Amino acid sequence: MRCPFCQDAENKVIDSRESQEGSVIRRRRECLSCKRRFTTYERVEELAPLIVKKDGRRETFDRDKLLAGLQKACEKRPVSSDRLEETVAAVERLLQGMGEKEVPSSVIGEEVMRRLQALDEVAYVRFASVYRSFHDITEFMEELKDLLSERARERKPPRPPDKEG
Repeated sequence: MRCPFCQDAENKVIDSRESQEGSVIRRRRECLSCKRRFTTYERVEELAPLIVKKDGRRETFDRDKLLAGLQKACEKRPVSSDRLEETVAAVERLLQGMGEKEVPSSVIGEEVMRRLQALDEVAYVRFASVYRSFHDITEFMEELKDLLSERARERKPPRPPDKEG
């Protein structure tokens, strides 16, 4: 592991901790050359499925690409980096749990949208607008109407049963 500051390869581990439910090890390191400290993350490299895109192309699952998309959707929103990392880790676990060699990109997109809707509705709409490729404002407004009606259903208290008598 090279120091990000001076590029020297000699460093020592000062502290190691598990994070993200034990799936990642966080290590604090100190460069033996410049004495600066930096953090690295270590995770098991698992065989990720190929993602089948809408146009039929196949590419390997890229957690960094997914994280970047989530960060873009959550830009200037009150969503922590830890929550985004948890979301990416949950999507990764879902894909690995499926045990499939190939997974349609729509599976990832729908799962991300479901999770974003619970995290931040504005980020959800941002992500949905790119993911769903709305062709016009009408499609966009339909998505917003669905979101608003769902929110109204969640907030409306249940009606008491009618009394007969």
